[in-house]
Amino acid sequence: MFSLQTRMWLLLAALFAIIYALITMIGTAMGVYNFNFYLIISLGMMLIQYMIGPKMVEWTMRIRYLKDRSENPELWDMVEDQARKAQVPMPRVCISPINVPNAFAFGRGLNDGRVCVTQGIMGLLNRDELQAVIGHEMAHIRNRDVLTITLLSVIPIIMYRIAWHFMFYGNRRSNNNQSSGMAIGLVALIFYFITNLLVMYASRIREYFADKGSVEFGNRPEMLASALYKLVYGSARAGKEAVREVEGLKAFFVNDPSAAYNEIKELVQLDTDKSGTIDQHELARLRNLKITVGSGDKVMELMSTHPNMLKRIKHLSTLG
Repeated sequence: MFSLQTRMWLLLAALFAIIYALITMIGTAMGVYNFNFYLIISLGMMLIQYMIGPKMVEWTMRIRYLKDRSENPELWDMVEDQARKAQVPMPRVCISPINVPNAFAFGRGLNDGRVCVTQGIMGLLNRDELQAVIGHEMAHIRNRDVLTITLLSVIPIIMYRIAWHFMFYGNRRSNNNQSSGMAIGLVALIFYFITNLLVMYASRIREYFADKGSVEFGNRPEMLASALYKLVYGSARAGKEAVREVEGLKAFFVNDPSAAYNEIKELVQLDTDKSGTIDQHELARLRNLKITVGSGDKVMELMSTHPNMLKRIKHLSTLG
């Protein structure tokens, strides 16, 4: 089995090979007339997204930044402790009044890191579980995941704009070039869907990396597993309206709130003593079990930025 790092490098190679192949095809078939224009637009959109992204997150999640430790000493200390272990600058600490239990990291890089917890998660997790979640988010900051996914996301954007140009504007050329232009447009459209799936796969790999990072920072795997288990139930209890309110930002979250109802059916088998948590013995038992994910769940995972939760907790069981 390929390591996470190997898979990530293969994925990056595949993404850039696809865009190189399409550019070469365009150049060989009919010249690159307006491609540079669309490339500049796509890169410009990426830059705008990168610059204003944190502000959009603040507005959407109604974030309040803590001015200093005195406003919430326990939360501040946890973030400070995990930042020290991750060897990254102390990020800004913030709270969102959203009832959906979750946490996320955002910002533009190591020196602009921000860690946010929702009101819902603070009343759901115990201290060790919450610290494990914060460790997960600190790993995202250390690994520069926001920048990585932002850069990768520009590739599907470029594919889409190439497809749009050649399918809808390329037909204005001479008849001799219409068929080749339409062919390039269709190929670009296919590549758009493929690269979009690959970017979501990259996002799922980053979640595994962040889980591993949390354990490396001294958090016990069963604490993060228990936190994830509780977050699934908490998301389901929050209701569809509350989840819909944060739909646009779920890629930032520790888990996908939209998938909570389906994930409950799989996760209930892990809590053998019905305590509402996953302890060390339950996680160790999972390590030796062969899990089976249904075909429907596999398809759902392909279209998600987060791994299937049962597979994710299974991965955690190997980190102890």
